[in-house]
Amino acid sequence: MTEKKKTGFEALAKASMQTQEQLLEVRKRRHTFFIGLPKEISLQENRISLTPDAVALLVNNGHEVWVEAKAGIGSKFSDKQYSDAGAKIVYSPQEVYQADVILKIEPPTLEEIELMHAGQTLISALQLGHLKVESLQALMKKKITALAYEFIEDKVGGMPIIRAMSEIAGSSVLLIASEYLSTANNGKGVILGGITGVPPTKVVIIGAGTVAEYAVRAALGLGADVQVFDNHLYKLRRIKHLLGQQIYTSTIDTITLSDTLKTADVVVGALRAEKGRPRHVITEEMVTQMKVDSLIIDLSIDQGGCVETSEITTLSKPVFRKHGVIHYCVPNVASRVAHTAANALSNIFTPTILRAAEEGGVEAMIFSHKWFMKGVYTYKGGLTNEHVARKFGLKHKNIELLLAARF
Repeated sequence: MTEKKKTGFEALAKASMQTQEQLLEVRKRRHTFFIGLPKEISLQENRISLTPDAVALLVNNGHEVWVEAKAGIGSKFSDKQYSDAGAKIVYSPQEVYQADVILKIEPPTLEEIELMHAGQTLISALQLGHLKVESLQALMKKKITALAYEFIEDKVGGMPIIRAMSEIAGSSVLLIASEYLSTANNGKGVILGGITGVPPTKVVIIGAGTVAEYAVRAALGLGADVQVFDNHLYKLRRIKHLLGQQIYTSTIDTITLSDTLKTADVVVGALRAEKGRPRHVITEEMVTQMKVDSLIIDLSIDQGGCVETSEITTLSKPVFRKHGVIHYCVPNVASRVAHTAANALSNIFTPTILRAAEEGGVEAMIFSHKWFMKGVYTYKGGLTNEHVARKFGLKHKNIELLLAARF
């Protein structure tokens, strides 16, 4: 009698079954933030970094948000709206600066830095053109990890906060120009653009970035004669491509630019500082040859300006005259439309905060994403931005080397 052949299932059933060890993925511990939104003390700053809707989302995700009383008034957000969103309203700077993460617009003053505590994280503008070494030293002494709006990038190398504020500035600049060309403001008394049978106003834009793109769109829509100058040919090609039409473009040649300015009605300065150094491409001599009552709007003023005769002005006193030319040099044009600007900022910061929480905190976010790391200029008592260090002749530590040291 032949032995019945065993099936594979029978053999498996009789075999000794033992559990096998397997490494399971360890999930990162989700971090919760304690965020403070101080009231801006600058007289011309009306923006706030988070809207009530953003605060509600953060609170619902387990984060704690303290808002200093009346911090959102300039952006048309009331304390009640923030309170209803789940934020705690506090009534003094001393209280709001207890938070671990401070989100503000303007760079902190020495008095505000004094209220901060060791190990805190600060996210604000830097305004390198007007930065004082005493502020840097105070941040380093307190071992604050500080990130600048101007340096934070996104995954594709863009600068989302700069772009958002530049879109606002570019869209607003022609509205400003129309105000100061009008007779009501003792200007040239001309309409911005053109009408049938009357030569159009001439708008010259220095720089071919995002500000220029939006300013040119507005100027062309009004019928103005537009000329754009920049020393980067790829930017000049890009702006023509984005606009989908031919416009006058030129590199910044001193003779050509000087001749062009003589007939300009409006000049918009929209050049970003390179490596932390301002570029005065329009000299005082060029300004002296411009038409009386013509207008200069220097949007680069927060980085030192691109016009030699520019001086910082405020929203309460935005213009001055020099050599018969009207100068508008308010450093935060976006603050004119603070509600819009606050929504734009909030749309950027909210997902970033939520992402940082998933990563395990601000420090984990810094060392996990180079695009976020680029925003850091002081880290735990050390200066980490080369351009800032060069401006003041200070030593700095390469933050990428600090990353390598962690491993």
